[in-house]
Amino acid sequence: MLELLAPAGSMESVVAAVQNGADAVYLGYGDFNARRNAKNFTQDEVAQAVRYCHLRGAKVFLTLNTLLTDRELPSAAKVAQQVNEMGVDAVIVQDLGVVRMLRQVAPQLHIHGSTQMTVHSLDGVKQCADLGMTRVVLSRELSRDQIEGICAKSPIEIETFAHGALCMCYSGQCYFSSVIGGRSGNRGLCAQPCRLKYGWGNKANEFPLSLKDMSLIRHLRELEKMGVSCLKLEGRMKRPEYVAIVTGIYARVLREDRLPTPEEEQQLEAVFSRQGFTQGYYLDEHGKDMFGTRQEEQPPFELYAQARTTYESGENRKEPVRMYARIRAGVPAQVAVEDILGHVATVDGPIPERAVNVPLTREKVEGQLTRTGGTPYLCEKCTVQVEDGLSLPLSALNALRRQVLEELSNQRIALPKRTSEEFHAGVRYENPQTPPEWIVSVHCAEQVTEELVQRKPAMLYLPVEEGAACPETIQRCHEAGVEVAAILPRICWDRELPQLKSQMEVVQRAGVKQAVAGTLDAVRHGMEAGFQIRGDYGLGIYNSQTLKELKRMGLVSATASFELKFAQIRDLSKGIPVEAIVYGHLPLMITENCIIHNHTGEHSCNGKQRLIDRKGETFPVQKAYGCRNEILNGKTLFLADKMGDFQKIGLWAARLMFTTETPEECVKVLERYQGHGRYKPGEVTRGLYYRDVE
Repeated sequence: MLELLAPAGSMESVVAAVQNGADAVYLGYGDFNARRNAKNFTQDEVAQAVRYCHLRGAKVFLTLNTLLTDRELPSAAKVAQQVNEMGVDAVIVQDLGVVRMLRQVAPQLHIHGSTQMTVHSLDGVKQCADLGMTRVVLSRELSRDQIEGICAKSPIEIETFAHGALCMCYSGQCYFSSVIGGRSGNRGLCAQPCRLKYGWGNKANEFPLSLKDMSLIRHLRELEKMGVSCLKLEGRMKRPEYVAIVTGIYARVLREDRLPTPEEEQQLEAVFSRQGFTQGYYLDEHGKDMFGTRQEEQPPFELYAQARTTYESGENRKEPVRMYARIRAGVPAQVAVEDILGHVATVDGPIPERAVNVPLTREKVEGQLTRTGGTPYLCEKCTVQVEDGLSLPLSALNALRRQVLEELSNQRIALPKRTSEEFHAGVRYENPQTPPEWIVSVHCAEQVTEELVQRKPAMLYLPVEEGAACPETIQRCHEAGVEVAAILPRICWDRELPQLKSQMEVVQRAGVKQAVAGTLDAVRHGMEAGFQIRGDYGLGIYNSQTLKELKRMGLVSATASFELKFAQIRDLSKGIPVEAIVYGHLPLMITENCIIHNHTGEHSCNGKQRLIDRKGETFPVQKAYGCRNEILNGKTLFLADKMGDFQKIGLWAARLMFTTETPEECVKVLERYQGHGRYKPGEVTRGLYYRDVE
């Protein structure tokens, strides 16, 4: 049966989840998880949660799913060692450097790929398997046919979200909160700018980025038949009553193999919703109906009170066990118990005496052994052998029952025997001393003019679909001595892969040998096509271990996260050449739901649409691969007057990223960075290179 994974922001929520039928809980410990604003757990509380859950047949997963700096990795390694020794069943991760660290310090601890890894295709899943993961959480945007196709061929377990909040952006690819407000979703402190008002003219009077919560309660049978291993409920920031209600409903519907009742659906909506729920992504039906906002309503206090009784009034969850007893003359009475996990406990009692009046019967023994009230166990079968004419006090039988169940409990909470190693950062690579090369990336082939290529950038990054549509652009670059690398789409579903493969073949025939990949899915797409791969910013390059892992995977270069400061990029041990983006409208979101179509009713992605926020800031919206949107920062990252700062931090290359610029502007910008002219765009920003990101 499907594993039901519930959120736990506190020990009370752990109890609420387990008592209402969760098969596993996920929780945060310390500052290295994607809900740093949650209460999170202390070391003692994690150990307590593991004991509590394991005693009752549930698993515990730790969220270690943020991007970490080199300075943070040793502390994260200590956390990993601690939870490994505590018996945590798996760690949920985003950072490839953390994956590498975990394989070193806790090689037997299971690793689950977080939805923050943006895995959305079979190739991405296979890449996670190659990295040593045993499970991956798919992107929430996938439709049922895509989930089914992945499950059918996946070499590892597949987990999908079933209930809770939806991010507007593909998880792991959102920089809106960090670039605008300095609080990074990749670091666990998202300020949720998608829940605010935006508009398309001069007034922010809509909520075009605020999705309703998802609820797949009506599709559980279908998900199980697909081969999904685990259903995830979102909500570590929610109160324990929420956890109890949602977990309880999903557990009952799963256990009883049925659809939810109208009352259960009403309870799900009452406890939390944003003007109802959506199944739009799952059903492959996008549009304005998927959007909603949280309405100010009176909390359902009566429902909360009912929920509390499910986890505050003793053991509502009972683990099935089988009891055995053998009572024979002249030997100690024996009682044994066996659980469904295969644990067997046996205890010996006093030697029975010959009965004077009323002999002991099988029924009496069964009656005493099956009295498991107050424990987390339920005796589903009792097998007793009693020789005739014997006597044993009922108090002795009760003591034997208590002892054998206590021994069983000790076995269930026993710590696993795992190895643990110290973390070693490994060899340190010195920074190159030469100034960085200039790389130009463009959004469309029209931006690649003769004047641009004559400025001789070291390399030009061209979207693969643009290169396939305009192979003459590639030829023009090669004739000028400018190498071209194809930018692979960060998001490409399996059903889009045939088109992408065709486009890759076209640019390869045109002489392109390298590709730029921003997700694990894209890395594998490109490698299987025979390209040399350069890692893009979407891979979350935040520490030296990630660079070493990318080197092990065969990448030839990587792009540092633009959430890092220059000093942090300088201090990276660069096992492979590193580039940084030093000009452009930084990408804030990539969305599956086309907000342009939602607004206009037409597919009019001409690059001139702009969102406006409540402060009057504007954000260009461009077409991304497929019918997707990319939302950009309205202010232009401009560092031509700060070249001394980034030319001394060990970069192989500095990238000028052109998106909304005209062909003429592209040339002027490149000239300025090459030391000619005085061009400067309108509103500019220094990005995050000079300020801390939380």
